[in-house]
Amino acid sequence: MPEHVSRRAAIGMGAAAAALAATGGPAAAAPATTVAVGRAPVGPPRVPRTPQAVIQRAYATQKARAGGVWHSHIAMVNAAGTLETVVADDADRVTHGYSVQKLAVAVAVMDKIDRGQLRLDQKLDLTADIILGGTGIYFLHTVWGDDITVANFLTAMLLVSDNTAVRMCGRVVPALEINEILASLGFTHTRVEPVANPNRFFLGVTTPRETHDLLWRLANKTIVTPRSADFLLGILRWINGYHDGVRRNMSSAERSRVATKYGADFDDLGAARHEAGIMFDAAGAPTLTYAMFADSLADLDNYGATHPAVQAHAALGRVMFDTIATTTNRTAKARHSVDPFRPVSGG
Repeated sequence: MPEHVSRRAAIGMGAAAAALAATGGPAAAAPATTVAVGRAPVGPPRVPRTPQAVIQRAYATQKARAGGVWHSHIAMVNAAGTLETVVADDADRVTHGYSVQKLAVAVAVMDKIDRGQLRLDQKLDLTADIILGGTGIYFLHTVWGDDITVANFLTAMLLVSDNTAVRMCGRVVPALEINEILASLGFTHTRVEPVANPNRFFLGVTTPRETHDLLWRLANKTIVTPRSADFLLGILRWINGYHDGVRRNMSSAERSRVATKYGADFDDLGAARHEAGIMFDAAGAPTLTYAMFADSLADLDNYGATHPAVQAHAALGRVMFDTIATTTNRTAKARHSVDPFRPVSGG
């Protein structure tokens, strides 16, 4: 974006205005211990590092390498089966969520569906005046006029972070209603930002801790109905989603165990690169959440995998996943409803 029009600004502006604006090395091995016959080993005993300590050290290292200002919350289920905070780094900072905030928007839409006031198969017309670029797929069509379901634009919003889909959500759940739903679900700070048009909004603010709470409740199917949770998690865990960050250094099977959503933009402080998600253990139970928000970064126009903060997310993703990769210490509560590797019958 050579003119430095932020993605946040683009979502709230009109389609015509938007169109014009758009024109970690391995650890060193421990020293060998000399053992004499009949004598105790020389030197202090080796204390194994806990998975929590491994994540904490990796987080500190990657944060320092990437630079910027970080606000993060990471939690994982410990050996006793209790959710334990691993990293709480300015975790209550109210910050722009950018596209991570689309998680909250999707939850608000599903809440309305759960109450019988909306349906996933309900159709809306996709007209030219609502099309918005930046990220997504709808603006690539170049011609419009389709009738698409709520399920269609929710999938686009979460899988490829489609910005037009945000506007489609606003047509079925206006900004003030989204905020009312989020408040009713217990969120104090997670809000969208209304504009003059009641059906449009900026994506607004959240905190790392509230984003963790949303993810944890979604994975445990307590924030929306189990059916609605399965729908959203199925999209977030799908192997065609975002791969530049946390899921970069993973196999397809590993990626399918990670539900993730990224957000990227810039403001007067610099670039922002966020990612939040949840990892599932080998039995399918939610086991680790991460909500990493980094701002005041350089490389404003680099939205790719080489951005230092995105590289940090990739390194941390591998470390975090390795801590839970073989864990099966809990009864599965949130199995993936669709196996991405199961053959599909039919033509």
